Amino acid sequence: MRRRGMIETRRMTSADLPRIAEIQAHCPEAAHWKPEDYLHHQSWVAESGPALAGFLVLRETAPGEAEILNIAVDPACRRQGVAAALLRGASLDRFEQVFLEVRESNAAARALYTAFGFSGSGIRPNYYVCPSEAGIVMKLQKWYGLGDEGPTGPLDV
Repeated sequence: MRRRGMIETRRMTSADLPRIAEIQAHCPEAAHWKPEDYLHHQSWVAESGPALAGFLVLRETAPGEAEILNIAVDPACRRQGVAAALLRGASLDRFEQVFLEVRESNAAARALYTAFGFSGSGIRPNYYVCPSEAGIVMKLQKWYGLGDEGPTGPLDV
């Protein structure tokens, strides 16, 4: 378990699935999968006090490469560092490259991902539905030879 302030991250369990479904239902901008399918991937939850506040799901797509399939934060818990804690808790630095798609209109998420070192690498027209919207493909690339492993996100997020 990793702790950041009052936010703790840990691996998702089947006991979390009812709350995952609730969070997902309150996040129309997030992908909507069957919550039990998340357990087939690498999945984390963030707890703020006694409440489960958000989740992140990723899959390894090739050796050294991963894709964030979904990240969602309860609207009541946004702007409190939950998504940043999930990104840190998932230890993305263990991959050479990490990809994700984000709604073109989701400026807050795009800014967070940029702060963590992701950059735009493509556009998928009509990727999202309800409403139909382009998906911006973002990529986190591990850097070598710079004296560090690249950005790990802003300290105050």
